Amino acid sequence: MRRSGTPTKGDLREQKILETLEELLAGKTFEALTINDLAEGAGLSRASLYFYFGSKQDALVALFAKTVEVLREKSRAAAEEPTASREAIAKVMARTRDQWLDHGLIMRVAIDQSAAVPELDALWTETADIFIDAITAVLINAGVPDNDQPDGARAMAQALCWMIERTFYRASAVSPDELRRASETCLEIWLRAAASGGGTSGSGG
Repeated sequence: MRRSGTPTKGDLREQKILETLEELLAGKTFEALTINDLAEGAGLSRASLYFYFGSKQDALVALFAKTVEVLREKSRAAAEEPTASREAIAKVMARTRDQWLDHGLIMRVAIDQSAAVPELDALWTETADIFIDAITAVLINAGVPDNDQPDGARAMAQALCWMIERTFYRASAVSPDELRRASETCLEIWLRAAASGGGTSGSGG
């Protein structure tokens, strides 16, 4: 029996496949990438790779799942933080920006492929819902009304979530500096939305 938490050879090979996929996508489109490319890059035979993933789409789903799980954890933590509204918003934005800085390529590819791969669409939708829940909690804490109206916290959170996604998608494809600038703009918009509830006064704003 192996000690709990110690990765097996299989775990390490699977991780190598996912790392290889991310590396290959830096120089080749997902459409052009083949199973042979993935197997060769990971130092495996084609048959061995199929033991772990049935297709390149399956490998992309696994890689995307690992990437968005970090976003999910950070979003959940933000919703539970007892910090002032402005601080909570800045933390969420910084954490989201950093994830896009580190894995923007994978996130863009997964979003592009989501129409053809239902598992990717489901993962992204679930992640967005968690992010929306976090934004909603922060906005309510800031004093934005907790109702179903267009000016309510959840409606504003949904708009903010998809604004950030589209903005970060585009900016991350341009450059890290562009993504940082976009993050600052999204932060300002979110702060102004929170300020509409009257809850940011006295918290550094």
